[in-house]
Amino acid sequence: MTNWLKRNQKNGSFLAAPTVVWLLIFFVLPLVIVLVVSLMSRGRGGVAELPFTLAHYARSFDVFSIILWRSIGLAALTTVVCLIVGYPLAFFISTRRRRRAQQITLFLVILPFWTNFLIRTYAWRILLGDEGTINGFLMSLGVISEPLSLLNTQFAVLVGLVYGFLPFMVLPIFASVERFNFRYVDAAHDLGANDVRTFLRVVLPLTMPGVLAGCALVFIPSVGAFVTPDLLGGAKGLMIGNLINNQFGGSGNMPLGSALSIVMMAVVMLSLLVYVFANRRDTGA
Repeated sequence: MTNWLKRNQKNGSFLAAPTVVWLLIFFVLPLVIVLVVSLMSRGRGGVAELPFTLAHYARSFDVFSIILWRSIGLAALTTVVCLIVGYPLAFFISTRRRRRAQQITLFLVILPFWTNFLIRTYAWRILLGDEGTINGFLMSLGVISEPLSLLNTQFAVLVGLVYGFLPFMVLPIFASVERFNFRYVDAAHDLGANDVRTFLRVVLPLTMPGVLAGCALVFIPSVGAFVTPDLLGGAKGLMIGNLINNQFGGSGNMPLGSALSIVMMAVVMLSLLVYVFANRRDTGA
């Protein structure tokens, strides 16, 4: 038995070797290159050159701290709005007694993925423009006398992010609700708990794994969002993803862009650590 385990362990290590090599070449090595470039000085044309310096990190937290905090704030607000909208929506889908109705509602949630994300973002430009659908509808009703400035604002970025990432919140919560035993609700009512207390003490804790997964799946891509802020936010909706892109184009600053990339990855890693810690505490692991 021991020889069989050792033999299979060696075979498993051999089979995992291509995956390890792939990760080292296409994941670890690029990260190391970005880290090294972020510590170098800016040369002519924005390229990296020696000597090493920490000036770009200091500039990231000083000059561009507003954009960094704006990115984190918009990502957090997007997560909260998606949670407020997605939690009851997931319950609504899960509690459909007819299987066909549940399948149709789930299909409607994932239907936007059938269209390219860039096209969907351009559609929001048409909806939010000065002569767009929303302003035209409000003016036809007499609610407003002149178009609202909806496009090229942080509000437009928030709307686009919520629209784009809402399914990532709904689906994990739906999976948790599907495993939830609603007899616990009846038991809580029998013990004298009202609806609010039942939700806070029974329903929410038992569906928390889906909530944590949904928050992570929404917050992480929202922090580094590029297309939505670029098309809907303009200068007022500039986020760290757009700023990084600008540093690698034309006569930008590759070391500064690399430093900003490392900072953004640090924010993502911190959010992942928070998710892992919260999930372990929730599951009692």
